Amino acid sequence: METINLDNVHIVLVQPRYPENIGSAARAMRNMGLHRLSVVAPENYDLTRAFKLATHAAADVIERSRTYDDLKEALASCQYVVGTTARLGKHRQVIQSPERLASQLIPISQENRIAILFGPEDKGLSNEDTRLCHALVNIPTADFSSLNLAQAVMVVSYTLFTSQMDQPTPFTPRLANRHELDGMYQQLKEILVRISYINADNPDHFIGSLRRFFTRLQLRAREVSMIRGIIRQVNWYGEKRYQEGRERSGSEGSRGQGSEDS
Repeated sequence: METINLDNVHIVLVQPRYPENIGSAARAMRNMGLHRLSVVAPENYDLTRAFKLATHAAADVIERSRTYDDLKEALASCQYVVGTTARLGKHRQVIQSPERLASQLIPISQENRIAILFGPEDKGLSNEDTRLCHALVNIPTADFSSLNLAQAVMVVSYTLFTSQMDQPTPFTPRLANRHELDGMYQQLKEILVRISYINADNPDHFIGSLRRFFTRLQLRAREVSMIRGIIRQVNWYGEKRYQEGRERSGSEGSRGQGSEDS
């Protein structure tokens, strides 16, 4: 019976407003066998208040947690990123239930670090945050969709903890991590602007479409390296031809000047 490798699952709280919610989330994680917690740009991270809600049993989760100023920094070493969202819309189309997502994460978790993102209590993850995600998960509710942060962490953590797969699943190799992917997207944007393939005034619109395309492919690290190598070669060739054109233009100008002098 195959289950999720919980050691490879990171819970990431993005801009939490209340330290008590951080403590309660840590307690929920500890209940379900999760122990990797990252906190990004907390509004007021009072450890005393966080420890009080975590209780003694989950104090180690708080003690080992890591704090970051920037979400990209927190995700740099993660190969697969999942965002939780209560909002649906054209920018949030890849929505799954916790149960379906958990079954898909089983093979991925064996060799890859997975981050589960939870947004601020008052507004959730931003569109910019969700663009960093490979998948989005929505917790079904009745008429009132707003969940307390710790409640949301508990629902997702419980689903991961109890998920299992009867049939062996295909092996999933190490995927490209967030740092590698972001570097590739930046290179793509720069070269596509340079060759005038996309509008320099609004490059992110097209790059967003590329992000969604590559996310569906679940790129491996070596594939990202290959794409970045192609980009570098295109850039080198473009600069070479540009330099050759300048030299040729300068040479023709010199010959023209010589003819006039004679």
